[in-house]
Amino acid sequence: MTTADTTPPLRIGLLGTGPWARNTQAPALAAHPGVELSGVWGRRAEAADALAAGHGTRAYTGEEGIDALLQASDAVAFALPPDVQAPLAVRAAEAGCHLLMDKPVATTVAGARAVAEAAEKASVASVVFCTLRFAPETSAWIAEQAEVDGWFTARAQWLGSLYAAGSDSEYADSPWRREKGGLWDVGPHALSVLIPVLGDVEHLTAAAGPADTTHLILRHTSGASSTVTLGLSAPPGAAGVEIELRGERGTASIPGWAGAETAFRGAVDALAEAVRTGVPHPCDARFGLHLTELLAAAEAQAQAAG
Repeated sequence: MTTADTTPPLRIGLLGTGPWARNTQAPALAAHPGVELSGVWGRRAEAADALAAGHGTRAYTGEEGIDALLQASDAVAFALPPDVQAPLAVRAAEAGCHLLMDKPVATTVAGARAVAEAAEKASVASVVFCTLRFAPETSAWIAEQAEVDGWFTARAQWLGSLYAAGSDSEYADSPWRREKGGLWDVGPHALSVLIPVLGDVEHLTAAAGPADTTHLILRHTSGASSTVTLGLSAPPGAAGVEIELRGERGTASIPGWAGAETAFRGAVDALAEAVRTGVPHPCDARFGLHLTELLAAAEAQAQAAG
């Protein structure tokens, strides 16, 4: 006879009601067997009401609604612009809530550092949702390649067509993405793969390309180098994601993955494990701070050169 699992579900509240919340976070949280979706907060009451009703939970709005949702939750997930997310993550940590944040944590080093310090001070667990670190197919590939010695160089290319002529993506309406471009939106994904495999970045060079495209040349602590191309304005026929490693054993290319909702469920599992064990996840708020430091340095270089 097996003993039934009596572990109570992790109560996770969701801050945000936009496309990312509707398409990824809310359905993943509502369907997760170890989670109780404790509520949805939105700036617009009608959006919060609609999303909450669709997933059988309570809607919150206004400043008092944030405090009420934090009080009703063990953890909070964020589907907000990064520089809205960061101060609310500090507030959530101070209220004792664990943090499941979107990337980037913030677009300023000061903002990301405040989150990391608040999480550390409050002793709350944190996970930053870099998709490829949590999708089952890609996370397994990253772990496998990290065990391999002798990588010589790598090439990462993440080009979207969000802002290409004729695009009708609902994510194109995001003001912060339009302002900050591919460097900040998809740069965290590429860096979150390269760093665990090749080592931390000890030298970075950045240059601007067409539209919002940014090119990076990275030197890693392992001695390997990598090149990264990031953008959201490529023609549709040129869009795509490729990450390839080359070294003593030949080449290795990252596999495809099932989608963001499946990956987000993996991030929820990772947060739950960090809460249970007290062991920080590699993609925690400190790692999110480091990503912001690298991206801010790259942005400054690209702007100076441009």
